[in-house]
Amino acid sequence: MSYSIVITDVSFGWPDGTAVLDGLDAAFGSGSTGLIGVNGSGKSTLLRLIAGELRPASGTVTVAGEVGYLPQNLPLGTARTVSDLLGITPAREALHAIERGEATEENFAAVGDDWDVEERARAELDRLGLDGVELDRTVGTLSGGESVMVGLAALLVARPDVLLLDEPTNNLDLDARRRLYDAVASFPGVLVVVSHDRALLDLVDEIADLREGGVRMFGGNLSEYEQALAVEQEAAERTVRAAEADMKKQKRELAEAHVKLARRARYGQKMNDSKREPKIVMGARKRQAEVSAGKHRILHEERLADARERLAEAEEALRDDAEIRVALPATEVPAGRTVLTASGLDGPLERLIIKGPERIALVGPNGSGKTTLLRALVGERVPEGMEVKAGVDGVRYLPQRLDVLDDSLSVIDNVRVHAPSASVNVVRAGLARFLFRGARAERPAGTLSGGERFRAVLAALMLAEPAPQLLLLDEPTNNLDLASARQLGQALESYRGALVVVSHDVPFLRTLGITRWLGIDREEGLTEIDPL
Repeated sequence: MSYSIVITDVSFGWPDGTAVLDGLDAAFGSGSTGLIGVNGSGKSTLLRLIAGELRPASGTVTVAGEVGYLPQNLPLGTARTVSDLLGITPAREALHAIERGEATEENFAAVGDDWDVEERARAELDRLGLDGVELDRTVGTLSGGESVMVGLAALLVARPDVLLLDEPTNNLDLDARRRLYDAVASFPGVLVVVSHDRALLDLVDEIADLREGGVRMFGGNLSEYEQALAVEQEAAERTVRAAEADMKKQKRELAEAHVKLARRARYGQKMNDSKREPKIVMGARKRQAEVSAGKHRILHEERLADARERLAEAEEALRDDAEIRVALPATEVPAGRTVLTASGLDGPLERLIIKGPERIALVGPNGSGKTTLLRALVGERVPEGMEVKAGVDGVRYLPQRLDVLDDSLSVIDNVRVHAPSASVNVVRAGLARFLFRGARAERPAGTLSGGERFRAVLAALMLAEPAPQLLLLDEPTNNLDLASARQLGQALESYRGALVVVSHDVPFLRTLGITRWLGIDREEGLTEIDPL
């Protein structure tokens, strides 16, 4: 098989000494590959190495063909236009100049063979559901989901041989996700996608599981891989149980051997004290007994050591993927207490009253104003004519872009900004529940992966003073691996305050015990809707 991406003995670490990859070997061929792994395992770093944005400390990354790369956080530039992002502005300007009669050599050179550049770009945008997005529209006016789709359209217009996508379904509504699935399924080249979106990962040809510095390849989609892994883990668990039972047996037999040897020693001493046999005979028997006892003890100790080794090998085969373990503080809100009131809203629901401990899901297409409404509810950019009144002190907001951290500060110091009276030890203990232990808690926020950054932001919100009694979460599962997304859902199930969640991840919303569903639309505004 002729691979298009070959990674040989690659090592990479951050300037602060944090190792990410160490001697990694991997290869990706034609077709689609889903790259999975726990947060912080190096998935995004690996894509950046393939894209050429980063250089390995050692080893080589060889790519055959042109590369198109869509990162998690697009560096779009709010003043740029959609045309700029698509990379077609010079050709369009030259084309329009020629149409005005400016038939210069420079303009013809700028157009080249792209006489249909606007038609091709428009067709790609329309295919991705962006038919209402004009080429001259500024990026700053796009929603998060629209930005992702425009970024994908830019790559598809460029027609790369190798396409790298890092969490491409983040911020996408259900319709946009379906369009992205179609684009991924029809891509003719080499595609590597990092994602926690199960529907997307069930479309790929193979799974690459990045774990503990190595990549495990599986020929099949995520569901098939998880089924095979479940069978493997069940066998590993049986092996561990058998090894544990054997080790207990060896410990018991060693203890019994010690008892027997102690009895023999006491009997020998008794015979020696009674002097029933000649001293020389008794000395010979004692030496023989000591040799025999030594061999017996060594035999059982060796058996116990072998049992311990077999148990260690069996336990290594078990996966223990780190998951965030959030112990939520006292956040209880009495039933029926008004937590927040917002009046002057657009739509049939002109007045929104949130009572504790309500759980509200806010859904709607990209660009419908979900994030705008959340920001207004926390007092940011309240539109004219709208009034917001909070009934509790602890109102916390988790934004999509996770931009509440100071990249120059450590994780500990970022949390202490929100909890200034808490001691370092208290903050460290809290951060441990979010998997920031020891030196990890001292890392600068700017070096964190997407999932790590999410955990750091969540820690800052949950450990803040006062404790949150109203949480507003904007696409909280965007940067989480599959295990952490499940754990977050479990943690929020035990949350006793009021909750408002914006998400396109319907399976995740269903795990939260949503009590009220709201829909928002550009034309209809805010409405009560039936559960999805």
